[in-house]
Amino acid sequence: MKSQKEKGSNMDCYLFVHFVGEQNNQEQVFFSVSEDGLHWKDLNGGQAVLESNIGEKGVRDPFIIKDDNQEKYYLIATDLKMESKKDWKKAQYEGSKEIIVWESEDLVNWSEERAVKVGTDSVGCVWAPEAIYDSEREAFLLFFASMVKEAADPAPKQKIYATYTKDFTTVETTVKYIERENHIIDTNIIEHNGIYYRFSKDETTKTIMMERGLSLDKESFQKLDTPVLDQLYGLEGPECYQLPSGEWCLIADQFSKGLGYLPIIIPDLERPEMIVLNPSEYDMGETRKRHGGVIRISDEEYKRLVKNFA
Repeated sequence: MKSQKEKGSNMDCYLFVHFVGEQNNQEQVFFSVSEDGLHWKDLNGGQAVLESNIGEKGVRDPFIIKDDNQEKYYLIATDLKMESKKDWKKAQYEGSKEIIVWESEDLVNWSEERAVKVGTDSVGCVWAPEAIYDSEREAFLLFFASMVKEAADPAPKQKIYATYTKDFTTVETTVKYIERENHIIDTNIIEHNGIYYRFSKDETTKTIMMERGLSLDKESFQKLDTPVLDQLYGLEGPECYQLPSGEWCLIADQFSKGLGYLPIIIPDLERPEMIVLNPSEYDMGETRKRHGGVIRISDEEYKRLVKNFA
């Protein structure tokens, strides 16, 4: 498998957007960068780069995606701040139905944050928003978790809902996208060679499951056999991205042990054999990173971020 670097691209650096905790205004957007996708450097002195002053005035689970047509980046996040209330039941059943959105053309200068309602009136929250570009629809599939109780449900549970948007300002009708026997909260979708791969937290086993689909249609995906992931208990917040070598890196937060993100190497997505890295083979930076998103950036963008947020 050839890497993007071997194909002549300079997109071999990375930006990781994330939050870091629930105290001292840690539920904001923090930046870290890497030149290899495995060794990370915290920017801005380990302080937040973006802060939300609207909605609940805190953000979690940030995710970043590029609009190649507009040469613009969108950063989206959960509208939630647990520092003051610590009431998870209220957050799930009476939480914000909006996401917080920033946009930028250069990753350094960002717009003011805006709130975009994506959840329907019947849901209790909107958590962990992510997106992927659908070339067939020429729009972004925006998906997120919501607590809801439908008529057939014996009890409320988290399900993944989705909508389409072209600009993260206006959205189409929200529909149910993924439902499991138990809650499902964290989902990440990537595309490679026309095939979509989906990584989700299984709330029954507390492990990460991997699926494969030929389209983004909700009926397209089928579960893959991943014995390595099946043995890794207590993971959440999965994010997958391609390394300069052409291999893929799946990172997931070891929330049950409080150990932060664990990188797992996938040499070939079509044959998902996986290698769990030893601590000596990676460095996630000085701060413990909570649920976030990773994007490949150019050498120029990397240098610009380091210069402005060193």
